[in-house]
Amino acid sequence: MSFYSGFAEDYERIFPFRDEVYRFLLMYAGGAGGRVLDVGCGPGHYCGRFVADGYPTTGIDLDDAMIAAAGRSYPEAMFRSLDMRKIDAEGSGFRCIYSIGNVMAHLRQTELPGFIGKVFGMLDPGGSWIMQLMNWDAFSSVSAYEFPVKTFERAGSISTFQRRYDFDGPDTVTFSITLGQDGQTLFNERTTLYPVSRGNYLSLHESAGFRCAGCYADFVGTPLREEPGTGLVMVFRKS
Repeated sequence: MSFYSGFAEDYERIFPFRDEVYRFLLMYAGGAGGRVLDVGCGPGHYCGRFVADGYPTTGIDLDDAMIAAAGRSYPEAMFRSLDMRKIDAEGSGFRCIYSIGNVMAHLRQTELPGFIGKVFGMLDPGGSWIMQLMNWDAFSSVSAYEFPVKTFERAGSISTFQRRYDFDGPDTVTFSITLGQDGQTLFNERTTLYPVSRGNYLSLHESAGFRCAGCYADFVGTPLREEPGTGLVMVFRKS
């Protein structure tokens, strides 16, 4: 069982579909009919919405439980259990490829050039690549960070979802998650993430041939903030 399998069925309660995220992604997807690829699709709710709006959409995720949940909820979309390092197995001809929810932090910096090059090759000319993750530059002054606790209803009770970062050094972060209910811990897991600076992301994409079309703190276009816990949304175009 992978890191995320333990809460696959609860994921949409913890991180529900957000209209502003979809509207942002839709701006870069072109007209209906263009192919869309979601990298790290989780429960697949954005894939489901794209398909409903006329976009042939595929979602990939390494977690089999997430893919199974996505397929049950959105059978009209295509879902595949696939390591994003092998993303080119999905072929080419995409108008928009995106990865949200800090998925990219699972790639080491040494793995990024190969991945970014594959994304570039899979996009149509003028296509867009959108990535959203933590603004790692904003954590430079802290050794640990706890996110606000999320609460949601689960089986008639109020459950809690907690996340914490422990910075082990400049290149690795221990990411811990805890799911609790009625004072009991249902599971507690941890994995390693790989923080990369905004400048490094930019240079790696430029080297691959991408043009940066925008950097924001969120999906409503808020300017970047150098506060721990804030996000980074980067939009790139294939010239």
